Amino acid sequence: MQRIVIVGAGLAGLRAAEELRQAGYDGQLVLVGGEPHLPYDRPPLSKEVMRGERSETTLRPREFFDEKNIELRLGAGAVSVDARLRILSLADGTELGYDELVVATGLVPRRIPGLPDLGGVHVLRSIDESLALRADLAEGKRALIVGAGFIGCELAASMRAGGLDVVLVEPQPTPLASVLGEKIGGLVARLHIGEGVDLRAGVGLTSLLGVGRVAGAVLGDGSEVKVDVVAIGVGSVPVTEWLEGSGVEVDNGVVCDGVGRTTAEHIWAIGDVAAWQLEVGGRKRVEHWSNAGEQAKILAGALTRTGDENRMAQVPYFWSDQYDIKIQALGTVAATDEVHVIKDDGRKFLAYYERDGMLVGVVGGGMAGGVMKMRGKIAAGTPIDEVLEAASP
Repeated sequence: MQRIVIVGAGLAGLRAAEELRQAGYDGQLVLVGGEPHLPYDRPPLSKEVMRGERSETTLRPREFFDEKNIELRLGAGAVSVDARLRILSLADGTELGYDELVVATGLVPRRIPGLPDLGGVHVLRSIDESLALRADLAEGKRALIVGAGFIGCELAASMRAGGLDVVLVEPQPTPLASVLGEKIGGLVARLHIGEGVDLRAGVGLTSLLGVGRVAGAVLGDGSEVKVDVVAIGVGSVPVTEWLEGSGVEVDNGVVCDGVGRTTAEHIWAIGDVAAWQLEVGGRKRVEHWSNAGEQAKILAGALTRTGDENRMAQVPYFWSDQYDIKIQALGTVAATDEVHVIKDDGRKFLAYYERDGMLVGVVGGGMAGGVMKMRGKIAAGTPIDEVLEAASP
């Protein structure tokens, strides 16, 4: 009987398993995960979990895997793969043969080297880390968040909702500058400052202070801040080191075609770790929730030969909840794009992103309708002049 092994028991791995069964695959299906937990949802970790509204985010109960005949191998991640013999080696010494292998190992947070090992310092990625950080927070404490990317901004919003004083430091000129550019980053900065966050843009973390437990931090401008807890969110990198020597090409993620095939036979990739060839915007890793389900459906169709081989991943979409504002992005937005702010009412905003004279993306804060109606124009490669003219009062 054929065996498909999926490495990575997060959202992308789960969706791949679900879609393979939906596509009619009835062979052996094994889901491998490095954590001991059933597949769970990560976006709530910086929001609902941090605010104390939820303590677990499991996506499917164990009975689901029994019903779908999906074998779980949890608590031991992949350490290597022999693509010629089609053998996967796990951290506990187990070897698994496979007919097809799906890589869904996601990302791992970057660490800041040289920091002392102090209590109260957290790097958020797993449910265990999220619960540990939440346990360290108490109303009246002062928190330092290092890094104003999406995770850092969401943490700041959640902590302010809990009544904490928050210092948010970001080496770049604005929050989210590397993702959305400085112009929109400035609007996000305005939102957080308006909510009482002590935002220190253009400055990073130099060192932490304390004995046994963090008590303060020294920033890049020489200033010191007293803090009780630190959350570090300085980005993530794809989990690909275990693929070394496998013949799978890696270039800031696993290089794939438009349906998830890698450069090694019988090995596929999906989710945050995978750089797929997109219909619009070239090859790109899309590190967002909705992308996992879309890719899973396409990959399952290609792997089982039940889908359209010419179908590629559609226009990327992601969102981030900060305070009462949902920030949404559609398309392949980049910090280097020219940004046209179409609406700005002091809190909500809408902006179009231009590259080579074409509309490549749209970002909105609290303007869902204005964002989503542009999907077709982005997919069609509409000239920016055309959409700007239509947006003129």
